[in-house]
Amino acid sequence: MIAPDSIRVAVAGGELAMLRANPGAMRGLVIVVHGFPDHPPTFAPVIGALAARGLDVVAPWLRGYAPSTLAGPFDADQLGDDLLAIARALAGGRPVYLVGHDWGAVATYAALLRAEEEPAAPRIAAAVTLAVPHPLAFMRALGRDGQWRRSWYMGLFQLPLAHRVARAGDFALVDRLWRTWSPGARLADDARTALHACLAESWPAPIEHYRALVRPVTALRARVRRADGPITTPVHYLHGADDGCIAVSAARGQDRWLRGPLATEVVPGAGHFLHVEVPDLVAARVDAWIATHPGQSR
Repeated sequence: MIAPDSIRVAVAGGELAMLRANPGAMRGLVIVVHGFPDHPPTFAPVIGALAARGLDVVAPWLRGYAPSTLAGPFDADQLGDDLLAIARALAGGRPVYLVGHDWGAVATYAALLRAEEEPAAPRIAAAVTLAVPHPLAFMRALGRDGQWRRSWYMGLFQLPLAHRVARAGDFALVDRLWRTWSPGARLADDARTALHACLAESWPAPIEHYRALVRPVTALRARVRRADGPITTPVHYLHGADDGCIAVSAARGQDRWLRGPLATEVVPGAGHFLHVEVPDLVAARVDAWIATHPGQSR
C-alpha cells in the first residue's frame, strides 16, 4: 500500500513530503525522485512494483512542489543534499538506492557526488537515472544534434514573465510539453487534474530550478567545477528512443564523469516520461540493478 504524504523529512528551509510503500523493508531504501513538470503520484505503478519486490520505497515532492517546502535555494547541490537528508533520516543502516527522472536525475547525480566526496554523507549503493544524462554531458550536447532547439523552454523560464506564460490556460504549456516529450503517452484525466493542482499550489517555484542553473551568474563557474568530479557509484541510465525533450545522443561521453559500473539502455517506443509509459520495465531494471549492486547494511 502506498501511504499519503504523511511522511515528512526535515531539510534546509522546511520539510519534504513523500509517498511511501513497504516501510522498513530490509532489502533497502529506494528514493524515487520526480522531475518537471511532474510529481510523485505518476510514479505509483513503479513504487508499487518495487515495494512488491521487497523494497522500502519513498517518493518525495522536490522542494518547490507542494506539499513540500516551496523555499529555496533551488540549485542542484541543494536538491542533492535534500536526497541525502532523506537517506540519513530513513535508511536506518539499510542500503540506499536512488532512482531519478529529469530533475530527479540531476538531483541524483549531485547526491552521488556529494556522498562520495564527504565522509560523513550517507552512502548510496547504486542509482538508476531516467531521461537526463550527467549535467556536463548535457551541456556539451546543447551545441550538437539540435538539442538547443529541444531546450527552448529553459530559455523561456529565464524571462521575467515566464511564470505567467507557463501558467496561462490552465497550464497549457505544461500539457504541450508532455505531448511533445512523450508523443505516445497520455495522462489519464484524473492524473492530469492532480498534477495541475500540484503545480497551481506550487507555482512559480517549479521553474526556479531552471533559473538556479544560471543564477547568480557569478556562481556558475563554481557549480560547473563542482559537477566535474568523478562518480564511482554504479549507475544504470535509461532513455526513451522517442524522447522529444532530450536527444538520445546527449548521453554520449557521460562515462567521463560516471566512472563506476555504467549501463546505458535506449528504450524503443518510449519517450521522456518512461515511468508513465513503461513502468513495468522501469521497475524491472531498477530491481535488477539493485540485485547486481546490493550494497551493504551499515
